[in-house]
Amino acid sequence: MKILVTGGSGFIGSALIRHLIANTKHKVLNIDNETYAAMPEALAQIENDRNYLFEKIDITSDKSLKQAFTMFKPDAVIHLAAESHVDRSIVGPAEFINTNILGTYNLLEASKDLWGTFAEGKKFLHVSTDEVFGSLNPNDQPFTEEHKYYPNSPYSASKASSDLLVRAWAITYGLPAIVTNCSNNYGPWQFPEKFIPVVIFNAIQGNEIPIYGDGGNIRDWLYVDDHIKALLKIVESDFEYTTFNIGANQEISNLKLAELICSILDSMNPRTDSVSYKEQISFVGDRLGHDFRYAINSKKLQEEMGFSIESDLENGITKTVDWYLKNRNWLLSKHNSE
Repeated sequence: MKILVTGGSGFIGSALIRHLIANTKHKVLNIDNETYAAMPEALAQIENDRNYLFEKIDITSDKSLKQAFTMFKPDAVIHLAAESHVDRSIVGPAEFINTNILGTYNLLEASKDLWGTFAEGKKFLHVSTDEVFGSLNPNDQPFTEEHKYYPNSPYSASKASSDLLVRAWAITYGLPAIVTNCSNNYGPWQFPEKFIPVVIFNAIQGNEIPIYGDGGNIRDWLYVDDHIKALLKIVESDFEYTTFNIGANQEISNLKLAELICSILDSMNPRTDSVSYKEQISFVGDRLGHDFRYAINSKKLQEEMGFSIESDLENGITKTVDWYLKNRNWLLSKHNSE
């Protein structure tokens, strides 16, 4: 299979491509605009592999996209390219509208034009977020695929819009598409604007560890390797248009997660004064429109795809902390480049 991956130099995309090249015979074209969050170094080990190609393309450029589609002739598209940081979307939403909505439209059109009425065996997999469903209260049941969309930030609204575009192209034009909505990802190579690397960076730098509000906001955390294995299983399936939630059923508050990271650091990289890293935790003003809780019900994925999550939270966080400690120079360089 020839798989075109958008955003393949990002956190989830690079993990997916490394897995594809190392464990399958699929040919991969990585399309990435190499914005601030791109990490080509995460693909250094496979960049010369004969099954890997890279094209620097902005998905808002329909002409460049169509040329790449014509050249590569993909059997599948895994669409990961997106502006994804909620805080940045609040300050500057325009880039999120352009990339996440217009970019997705261009990809849908390029796929439709290439495959036409001969789309049997093809697949357009659109990777989205649980944030499109809005916020849950403490006693609410986790999101299912039937949950209505209630996006509360410019980021989640842009992703909800792109999800609906994919649905429309599937229903109207028969594009063989699937939408997945995942919970918060974490793991090695995540850009240090995200919560877990922020905690690790500030802890080992001796800085205050900032926690929004009172730290009570709850998230379900999904180890990136589990996520990309689910994506691959889905793209290799013969399902027609549907949606799948991908979560780990591992909810934890931001404060409790920060404390878990600090405890692991206390063991793996103790402070010279023997004081716990937890003492560095501080509380800052809450961000605008901060959703209280996300939780994912992945029962459909388990029952229809036979897929289940392998990594428990503590083990996944331990592996993640260990990676960042071993790559602290990279973490520092990326943090300074923001």
